[in-house]
Amino acid sequence: MAYLEPGPKLEKAILPTGRQAAAPTHYLLESIPVTATAPRNAPRKFSGPRMVVVATIAIGFTFPGQTAAISVFIDPMIEDLGVGRTAISTAYMIGTFVGAAALPLIGRLVDKYGTRKAMAVIAAALSLALVGLSFATDIFGLGAGFVGIRMLGQGALSLCAATLVSRWYRKRRGFVLGIQAAAGTAIISLSPVLMERVIHFTDWRTALLLEAAAVAAVVIPMALLAARNRPADIGQFVDGDPANGGTSKAEWGMTRGQAVRHPYFWVLVASIATSGFFGTAIGFHQIALLGERGLTPTEAAVNFLPQTIAGTVSSLVLGYLIDRGNPRLLLASSMAGFALAIAWGTAVEPGWSAIGFGMAIGVGANALRSIEGAMTPRLFGTAHLGAIRGVVSSTTIAGTAFAPVLYSLFYSWTGSFGPVLWLSTLVPLAVGVAALVVPMPRPGPDGESHLTS
Repeated sequence: MAYLEPGPKLEKAILPTGRQAAAPTHYLLESIPVTATAPRNAPRKFSGPRMVVVATIAIGFTFPGQTAAISVFIDPMIEDLGVGRTAISTAYMIGTFVGAAALPLIGRLVDKYGTRKAMAVIAAALSLALVGLSFATDIFGLGAGFVGIRMLGQGALSLCAATLVSRWYRKRRGFVLGIQAAAGTAIISLSPVLMERVIHFTDWRTALLLEAAAVAAVVIPMALLAARNRPADIGQFVDGDPANGGTSKAEWGMTRGQAVRHPYFWVLVASIATSGFFGTAIGFHQIALLGERGLTPTEAAVNFLPQTIAGTVSSLVLGYLIDRGNPRLLLASSMAGFALAIAWGTAVEPGWSAIGFGMAIGVGANALRSIEGAMTPRLFGTAHLGAIRGVVSSTTIAGTAFAPVLYSLFYSWTGSFGPVLWLSTLVPLAVGVAALVVPMPRPGPDGESHLTS
């Protein structure tokens, strides 16, 4: 059993062998033995790349619960149901907040039952939630539907995808998570353009039913047939390297309670929460925000494309650098860049300026997600990764619940999105400073959590 930042007290600790030993108790790391027996027909070729493909597709199919795709439904819903912008923003806030509250429990269930089963069940539930939302006739129906698609789409399915890949890779984890984030985000960012066209030629209810059918037809069979929880389940090894252990090596890591007591855990949470909060606020109101700056609704929707391209490139680059560079500097510089992108929204104009704004937002948001995705398992281990990511997802998604209504209220008070955008720049700058000064965990086993400066 390994430990981080020991305190003065000693306690009996249970080792994986069953023996008791005295160990410091400040941040004990728990090891979970992986004892699966390799089946006779275990595949010889490393299956990690297949897991990356599975996780990438799963990330892409979270789009029905992502703000980017939901944004093109807002105006048609307002027009059809006769509700106000602030009212629908409030329903979105409540739905997001309630949905986020369930994610810590979902994370524990992913650890208990495995990513494969969890992903299939979550995809089925997301499809049903989309069907239910398509029948909404008032603000209460919208709120209930938002609970389902935000909890299951943005939250639970994303959690499954990140957890799956993190358990198959260690040395190249940042790079493969970057690939996953880049390709998955590309699908998400393309979805508003597609769904805007579907809504234009049909209606928003039909578009939701088509989303439900797509999720059920793709994600459920993919999870059951292609996903595998850990390399040890099929007699393989982390990174495809026998030196990393396979059928008998224990997974290590902090428990959820230990992780949340470490200060740098909250720096990572704050970074992804900042990205989610302001990305959600800007994305939710993007049609109106860019319309204020002179763009048509179609031009505003198409602005997700430069976000996609720039976000894809930044995910790949940051995924590569996080395995080799100083994560403190990468995180701080990404926060500074995100602050600049938000400020750009106060001066954006049609044409190249709008393209540059979209690229800046895409780089800032995706860079932060890539860094957090790689650093969380690296610093806190994988033994309880689902439970830990459940807390990360719950906290960050709960924060995004308030973002659209906050921006809506500021718009109502000031008649412009400019003032709230300027105020928003202060938050990523503060988190960037914290990323440079807050202490990191001390070394853990196998070269994981080895960042101390």
